[in-house]
Amino acid sequence: MKLTDVLRSECIRVGSMVDDKAMALCEIAALAKKSRLLNAVSEEAVLEALQERETLGTTAFGHGIAIPHCRMRGVRDFVVGLMTVPNGVEFESEDGKKVHLIVFIIAPLQQSNQHIRLLSVISQALQDAAVVKRMIKAKTDDELKTVFLRAAAMDVSEQIPAMRNQIHVFVQDDKVFRDILAALSGLDNVLLSIVEGTRSRSYLSQSPLYADFSGSDKAVCKIIVAIVERTLSNEVIRRIEGITGSLFECTGVMVTVQELTYSAGSLEV
Repeated sequence: MKLTDVLRSECIRVGSMVDDKAMALCEIAALAKKSRLLNAVSEEAVLEALQERETLGTTAFGHGIAIPHCRMRGVRDFVVGLMTVPNGVEFESEDGKKVHLIVFIIAPLQQSNQHIRLLSVISQALQDAAVVKRMIKAKTDDELKTVFLRAAAMDVSEQIPAMRNQIHVFVQDDKVFRDILAALSGLDNVLLSIVEGTRSRSYLSQSPLYADFSGSDKAVCKIIVAIVERTLSNEVIRRIEGITGSLFECTGVMVTVQELTYSAGSLEV
């Protein structure tokens, strides 16, 4: 699946004048219903699903961007749409900024893995502030679509590779962990698992001999275990360093890469 296959031209709107979140969700539901893929569900049902998702936490992730999304029974394929709000709309964003760019996803109920990958690919594409600025300033629906697809030209497929590496990413900071996990979730042919780890120092410090070493350093870290196609290993490291800077110069994150002699099967996300 590619974004070019799921971005629906009829679901793009430049220059929306919505002035609050409730009105924005209503307009998104109406815009989404322009796709024939949603013939089996009502506009009211789409709105209700979007609202229900927002009760779990805002889909605005800062920098003037929101990605409202939901999964629905009766939807047979992904419907992705775009909307710009030049004057901005309050969306309960964590950074307190108004949202000027909205990318929405209406997804089939059962395709959660693809949904997660799609969210990650889109959020990664919108990390480039210059791209977001061009999208917000787009004068036509076609211009908005073109800028977005150029930035998000990535396959969201799930083919299983024959030769794989196992990558461990040890992270001590929760925010950095979330950022790295989000960055890696959008990659094709990647299986991710999370493990909670405890540093050996926390155990040693329980012995009188090592009591002086208890200190205040973080004893717990999270470990991302990624099984990736070997040709993607450099891309994994590039994405991590896009968050941490050079791994040779940062602390609190460590990455190891091992070649697997045998790997088969798959896991649900």
